[in-house]
Amino acid sequence: MSHIVLETDRLILRHIDPVADLDAWTDMMSDAQTVRFIGGQIMDRAGAWRQMAMLIGHQAVRGYSFWSVIEKSSGDFIGRVGPWCPEGWPEPEIGWTIHRDYIRKGYAKEAGRACIDYVRDHLGWSRVIHVIGEENIGSIKTAEALGSKRLYPVTHLPPFGEVKCWAYGQEF
Repeated sequence: MSHIVLETDRLILRHIDPVADLDAWTDMMSDAQTVRFIGGQIMDRAGAWRQMAMLIGHQAVRGYSFWSVIEKSSGDFIGRVGPWCPEGWPEPEIGWTIHRDYIRKGYAKEAGRACIDYVRDHLGWSRVIHVIGEENIGSIKTAEALGSKRLYPVTHLPPFGEVKCWAYGQEF
């Protein structure tokens, strides 16, 4: 298994492994319901691979990035969660995408809490946001459960262009 970064009661958050994760990542990102609030474009295998490579590059450049989330009990890939701040982003963010087979189990909240603790304790962040589509009720509830509040509208995100999002966030 790739380098483990964080563990929770039910989850392992580890560096993205483009060999081990590609099939499940492709399945997650090829689902229209899953991607509707994160750019809206489904991805084929090549697109999923490129996205993984971009996030691995973000890790190399910034020293942090989304991590693959693995369910301890099954060993299954269940999503990607982690800190993120590409060029042009409003502020450092913790974001999440959970595979459709694993939603509504509290995994985004559990992994998100571990990431908040990580960025506060290891990266020295004093604030974090979550950029959330204005109609993404599930992610809004997750952000609120993590203690984040609605802060300001986000109307432009590179490379997506015009968007209808909110920044939820908190200071620690």
